[in-house]
Parts: sequence; C-alpha cells; structure tokens
Amino acid sequence: MNIINTLRLNSNPKIEIDFSGGTLSSDSGLFLMKEFLHQIGFMDILSKYFVTTDPASYRIHTDVENLLQALYQIFAGYFEDDRADKLVNESVITACVGKESLASQPTMSRFFNRLDEKTLDQFNEILRQLRKLIYKITGTPNYVMLDIDTTLLNTYGNQEGAEWNYHYQDDGYHPQLCFDCVTGDLIKMQLRKGTQYCSTGIAEFMKPIFEEYTKDYSYTNIMLRGDSGYATPDLYELCEQYGVAYFIRLKSNVRLYSLAAGLDEKLTEQTRENMIDHSEVYGEFMYQADSWSRPRRVVCKIEKPKDSMEHRYTFVVTNTDSLAKLVIKIYCGRGAMENLIKECKNDFDFAAVSSKSMVVNDNRLQIHGLAYTLFNYMRRLVFPAHLIKARMETIRLNLIKIASRVVKHGRRLRYRLCSSCTHQEEFVEIMNNIHSLHPKAI
Repeated sequence: MNIINTLRLNSNPKIEIDFSGGTLSSDSGLFLMKEFLHQIGFMDILSKYFVTTDPASYRIHTDVENLLQALYQIFAGYFEDDRADKLVNESVITACVGKESLASQPTMSRFFNRLDEKTLDQFNEILRQLRKLIYKITGTPNYVMLDIDTTLLNTYGNQEGAEWNYHYQDDGYHPQLCFDCVTGDLIKMQLRKGTQYCSTGIAEFMKPIFEEYTKDYSYTNIMLRGDSGYATPDLYELCEQYGVAYFIRLKSNVRLYSLAAGLDEKLTEQTRENMIDHSEVYGEFMYQADSWSRPRRVVCKIEKPKDSMEHRYTFVVTNTDSLAKLVIKIYCGRGAMENLIKECKNDFDFAAVSSKSMVVNDNRLQIHGLAYTLFNYMRRLVFPAHLIKARMETIRLNLIKIASRVVKHGRRLRYRLCSSCTHQEEFVEIMNNIHSLHPKAI
C-alpha cells in the first residue's frame, strides 16, 4: 500500500511531502547493467544453461525471469525477500527484466525452493561459460592467481547444516571460496556445514577448476595460494598433477624450528649491533611431514620487528624454484582476498541464507555470487579508470541510485534522469564503453 499521507516539516512549514509522485524510479543506473548483460550475451548463456526442475506446465513468471529479477534486486541493494512485494511495479527493474510487473515475494520464495543439486551444477557451468566469453574480449590471461579461503555466514534459525564453528566462535555456514586475485573474479564457491575444517574436500573443490584451465586455456600459468589451513598433501599432489604452482603456508612446529635454527642464528648475529631496527633473513630447506609421500621445498622467513626482541617465523611450502624472498612476497599478497570477501558479504549480501534447506541456501549463495561476478566483469571492462577499484557500495550510491521520471510515448518509453546527477559524464562514458564491446560468440 502506498503512503499518501502528507508530511510537513516543522523546520519549514512551507514544505510538504507525500508519495504520490507517479511513475518514478530511484534505480535508473540499472540500465547500465542491463545494457552490459545484453552486450556480452548473458541472456543467451542463461537461456541455454539454466533450467529448473519445474512441474508446472505454465507460469506467468518464468524461472529465468525470476533469476534475472533476483540479480537486479541484488544490484540495486534490495536484499530482503519481502522487498519484492514493494517492487512489483518498479518501472526500471520491470524494464530491465522485460516484464509489465515483477514477481511477488511468495512467487520468488517458491522459485528459490525449486532450486536443487542440478541447478548448483548449472551455476558452475554458467560461471565457466562467462569466463570463456570474457576471455574472448580481454584475451586469455597469461596467468591466474587462485586464492582459496573460507568465511563464516551467520545464521539465526534452525537451518540445515548451520553449526558451531570453533574458529569464528559462532553458528553458521563455512563456505569455500576461490578468487582470481589478479582480476578479482570469483571462480567458484560452495556452501558447507559450519563444523567443516577449511581444507576438507579442497582437492575435489579445486580439481574441476584445474581441469578447466588446463583444457580451455592451456597457455595460462596457474598459481595457487592458501594459508596453513590448506597444508594438506591431497592439495599438493593435485597441484603437482596439473602443473599448478602453489604457495601454501605451514604451521610452525618443532621440526621446522630445528631446520631453521641456522637461519635463526644468522638473524641473531645480524642484529647483534642493532637490536632496535627491523631486520629479516630468508632461507630454504627440504622438509617432509609424516603425512607427505616425499620431501618438498619449504621457504622460511625470520624477522625481528622494530623495537622488539622477538623473532617471527613464516614457513611456506612451494613447488617452484623462485627465490626465497619472492616466494614469501607472493604468498603475502593473498591478504587482498580478505577485501574481496568483505565486498561480497557487505555489498552483495552473501549471508542471505535464510532457507531451512541447505541446498536452497547454497543456490541462493550462487545467485549472489553470480551478481558479484557480473558486476566485477563490468567494473574491469567498461568503467572509467578512476572507478575500476570502486566497490559496489560506491557504484550503487553514485551510478545506480539515480532518480528518473518515466514519460510514455506511443511506441516508446523515455526515462528522464535527474538533471542534477553529479555523475552524468561517467554514466555516458560507461554506456559508450559498453557499446564498444564486441564479444565473439562462444
């Protein structure tokens, strides 16, 4: 129900406010998203690879349309399911989806509940096809830096698989995530139970990614980084099988300290005359844990922070022959993944896992991940240079939340955007950049 009561300001009685403005929108920047998705052929991929198990012979709102509606709502920041009821006649989103009216909240909830294990596989295939398409535009990358990590998605009800996580000291899901940190692209994600350790099933999770890159992009060098939670021989052996260069931290233990004793003595001697300034030394040795089938190269960094007498150790296992200092530098770069996870959780609401069913929640996570992926492709392909590193929160405020009035003509609709919009030049530049894209058919 629209609120039509007139509101008056005590600060200025001459000003009156109501909600009877007519056909207006506050999300006109979504047309940029619509044009980008059209230009790269996203609808062709969606119509080919997304098919739900739907027993109904006819629906007013098809599931492809429902998925599009969900994506546009995420782009605009309408994360809650019940927002759909308020957006049924929202002029810009209806135009983006290509319908006269949108699906209501009950219809969207029934759509989410139809998603199953098959649609999970379809979302992975959609991401794969999108990568293939984007690489046709940008060129196949010389290398990818695959960063793997987990995070906690909080839950607040009796949801399947939502369990206590010891590391985060909270209830929720513990999803596995893989990004290409060169581009910020989300490669793959999987919802998991809260009690699962970060490396559980990591070889099965990464194997399809390695197969894809070695098969479809044979000239791309693949590198992988992970913290000490991923120090498992299954992952080492999988990387070695597919020729993937890995940089994985090891948890310190007595044997590693013993092997690094000579390096520790070197640092002590190096700081004997100056025990105030920062100092560090690098070295390497062969090491074989009890669970490993053979020895592997371990690079070690020992540092003494400024104004401290403590020695800090970093051990990284790798199958490369790079200089020790370079190996440590490459590994430490994985900290950038934390910013990607933060953007996904805060700006794309990865925690929207409110269903009782875990498989439905996994599908919902895939939809939010798909929204992030499409936005990131758009950000790095068509945004002006000064906006390439901007987060979705900034883009949503500056380029999506633009007011407009809809004027209906005989055969067309004209959206008159706010004249005082402060980012008109960026809007026009992005639209022109989108039109200059010429992706080749897959």
